[in-house]
Amino acid sequence: MDVMAIVVAAAALFAWGLLSNRLENADVTAPIAFVVVGLAVSGLDLVHGPSGPEALTPLVELTLVWVLFSDAARLPLRGLRVDAGRYLRLLAVGLPLTILLGWGLAAWFFPGLGTWLALLVGAALAPTDAALGVPVVTNPVIPSRIRQLIIVESGLNDGIATPVVMLAIAGAATAAGLEHADGAGHAALELLIGAAVGAAVGGLGGLALRVARRRGTAAESFTGIAVLALALAAYECALALQGNGFVAAFCGGLTFGACAGRRGPAELEFLEQMGTLLASLVWMVFGAVVVPIMLGRVDATIVVYAVLSLTVVRMLPVALASIGAGMDRSTILFVGWFGPRGLASLVFALLALEALGTRADEAVTVLALTVLLSVVAHGLTAAPLARRYGELAASTGPEPGGPVEVTPLRSRISR
Repeated sequence: MDVMAIVVAAAALFAWGLLSNRLENADVTAPIAFVVVGLAVSGLDLVHGPSGPEALTPLVELTLVWVLFSDAARLPLRGLRVDAGRYLRLLAVGLPLTILLGWGLAAWFFPGLGTWLALLVGAALAPTDAALGVPVVTNPVIPSRIRQLIIVESGLNDGIATPVVMLAIAGAATAAGLEHADGAGHAALELLIGAAVGAAVGGLGGLALRVARRRGTAAESFTGIAVLALALAAYECALALQGNGFVAAFCGGLTFGACAGRRGPAELEFLEQMGTLLASLVWMVFGAVVVPIMLGRVDATIVVYAVLSLTVVRMLPVALASIGAGMDRSTILFVGWFGPRGLASLVFALLALEALGTRADEAVTVLALTVLLSVVAHGLTAAPLARRYGELAASTGPEPGGPVEVTPLRSRISR
């Protein structure tokens, strides 16, 4: 990459730090801003040298590891008993239905993909990304239970979808006869090993930090770095034992959050800041490298699928999963629409490109266009629709069941 590209990226990060509140008030989200910066870098021909997926691997993998760990660790699992039924409906019913519907439509629209790549498309586009609709989850006029529902779903569904994505990539590699392919059965074993290793590392690390904090042996100024190292340790330990590192990061975050105690969320701040930095760079790379390539391959079929993925494929499963959940029609439509596709889907696309090469080009184009449309559509509609829904909810009276404490959004950039 040209030195000027690095200068532009650094300047963009600093400028966002100066103007983020003003831009967000104008309905410009961080992903929109950094994708535009990436497009500018590409348009000015500042990207030179190797730009293939192998050059992006360290950035992509580190970003996903830290995002999965921090998302899982931040959620107060013990405090989610209120409305647990709604969370389970979206994650245990809505998410699988979204994957199945996306898989089926991908197989129908793109028969050349085959079974495994169609599954990759369906699974990679299933996770939602609350930070693409920041005004929705931070606007106090939205009932707190609905904001918490969107945040919890977004925090957990990327980790739940990760095993399906990894299985799909492994199956596609085997079907293509690639030398490094181990098959879906071996990938399933890797997922189990990763889950066990990650849970052990995250739980033991959380307990150790809690004990050290109680005994006064841990310096507060270094605990953030310790947690960052713990996330990497969960990932690398799983790889060393032939397990899946991404599943290990997610499971490690879950057990860390459960074992670290009340100070755990505060100790995630440095990890989240590092994840935010890497994620903002991923959005710039997306604009600079992926979008220009994608635009040359897009056709009407891909556009139609992307639109359906953001609407029917998301909203129908949410509606079915919400039957009997005590939500009115406007709430179901609101939650169904605000299922943006963001960083997780993009990272899954880059991982597929790395593992499968040109065989994944069509699938990656579908994923990239859907993410790009989501960045624009959800980013621009978040604030006005949040205001409209908030007014409608207020007109119906007090929030049913009373308010709940809303988990702070991890970042306004990273996803």
